[in-house]
Amino acid sequence: MVERPGWITPEIAEHYGVGIHTVTKTWAQHPAWPAPARKRGRYKEYDAADVADFVRRHVDRQAVALEPERLYTAQQLEEAGIGITAGTIRADLARRRWPEPDDTEHGVNRWKGRNVTAVMTGRRSYRRQGD
Repeated sequence: MVERPGWITPEIAEHYGVGIHTVTKTWAQHPAWPAPARKRGRYKEYDAADVADFVRRHVDRQAVALEPERLYTAQQLEEAGIGITAGTIRADLARRRWPEPDDTEHGVNRWKGRNVTAVMTGRRSYRRQGD
């Protein structure tokens, strides 16, 4: 029986361009994180395909095509599947980590698609499809 290739924490961090702390304290704490396949030295070894599947499902944010000039509410952006929730958008706006709305007619915050795309491109863990 041929064993599937495995990765230890430093290899996972290097492969995905994140810190070891991100792997151990964030990703590995997620309920969907794969179980270790075996041990290599002092590290748990994880099946590479299982780790890739976890990253694809829970970490990567794929680029979503938004209409550049259309105005979107936070809820509409969440429903469009940009990879963050409306609550996160509102929280980031309050903390000045999200741009001011392009329109506030009737007290509703709305952003142009092109501005949201620019913000999302700069966020960590965002990978364009095909990169």
